Amino acid sequence: MKRLKLLLLLTLTSSLLLVGCGKDEPASKPVPPAEEDNITSEIPKDDPVVDDPTDNPVADEPEEDLPPEEGMVRSKLTNEWITEEQAIARPIAIMMPTDKAAQPQNGIGQADILYECMEEGGISRQLAVIDGWQSLDKIGNIRSCRDYYFYMACEWDPILIHVGGVYYMQDRLSLGDIQNLSENAEAGAGSSSKGTVAFFRDKSRKSPHNCYVSAEGILTAMDRLDYPLEHREEYYEPDHFQFAEDTNTLEDAPDVMDAPAIDLSDPYPYSESYLEYNEEDGLYYKYLHGEAQIDATTGEQLTFANVIIQTTYSEKRIDGDGSVSKYLAFKMHDTTRTGYFVTQGKAIPVRWEKTTDYGATRYYDMDGNEIVLNTGKTYIAIIQEEKYPSFEINESLASN
Repeated sequence: MKRLKLLLLLTLTSSLLLVGCGKDEPASKPVPPAEEDNITSEIPKDDPVVDDPTDNPVADEPEEDLPPEEGMVRSKLTNEWITEEQAIARPIAIMMPTDKAAQPQNGIGQADILYECMEEGGISRQLAVIDGWQSLDKIGNIRSCRDYYFYMACEWDPILIHVGGVYYMQDRLSLGDIQNLSENAEAGAGSSSKGTVAFFRDKSRKSPHNCYVSAEGILTAMDRLDYPLEHREEYYEPDHFQFAEDTNTLEDAPDVMDAPAIDLSDPYPYSESYLEYNEEDGLYYKYLHGEAQIDATTGEQLTFANVIIQTTYSEKRIDGDGSVSKYLAFKMHDTTRTGYFVTQGKAIPVRWEKTTDYGATRYYDMDGNEIVLNTGKTYIAIIQEEKYPSFEINESLASN
């Protein structure tokens, strides 16, 4: 723990000075030398010529999955190479809006997993799971949380970061296992806030789209609240996604269909989330409101190697007095729902299962095989039943 904390603080200090979830194949069996009593000095002319096995080169062995540098391991989130220290460090899961006035956002391009889901009022919101956050000096802007985001976040044992929420969250938060930081009352009026030291307001933007955190502030708040920097063994399940050793093209998958684009304007009518496939780099490029979705820090458009669309049962909540609330509830624990897995310009139907708060959501093709992702970032769209994606190009939603 002390070693990781020191490493994180050193990393953060350096950044501030600069800026102001395969086994080896067995070796080929060696060809034995010929026995001496089988060796002849001359082959009869009538006998067929037999090739000397030593004249045939041994087939190339598969390359070992060796790290580019000593002490690096594969990320459980993206399968990319990261340090061992980073692998045991907890990520953050941070609430970010899709409001047009809130774009662009800082640090969202660093998200290894980006969720999007509907909230009340016909507007979606994003949950960005960022593993390598320890050197970021501005992350946000940040908005409030809803309780169904807990079950997306819990899979990664992160520090959940948000600006308050609604009172439906209070019962689950009161159990104490979900470690969160909130700028104000964490579950509506009357509840205390946690970790306000992590947050700051940017006066160059208008409220409510001006709340941010820094790595320094997060580390300070975690220290004050005694939140561990490393994954908690009793909650974290490191075996999550399965990744391809090479590239999963989905070419031979059952029920495969072409997916040059992913149009989510039916599930998300306000943000009109849209992704378009680029054959040159094999990535999907993300759009919001008909414009490229940009990370304000880097100026780069958000891209993903994998896209998962997860159809989920939802309903409006019923309050204690029997009245219908404006707030939604999503059934994030289920074994009966379907969706799609999209990568490399192709899509297949899938079904998904999640049975515990901290357990991984598992995705299977229609033959019951767990899907295999490609190395890189993943975008997960949680959509309501009777809402459907389209896999066709929509010129009006993609920026020129």
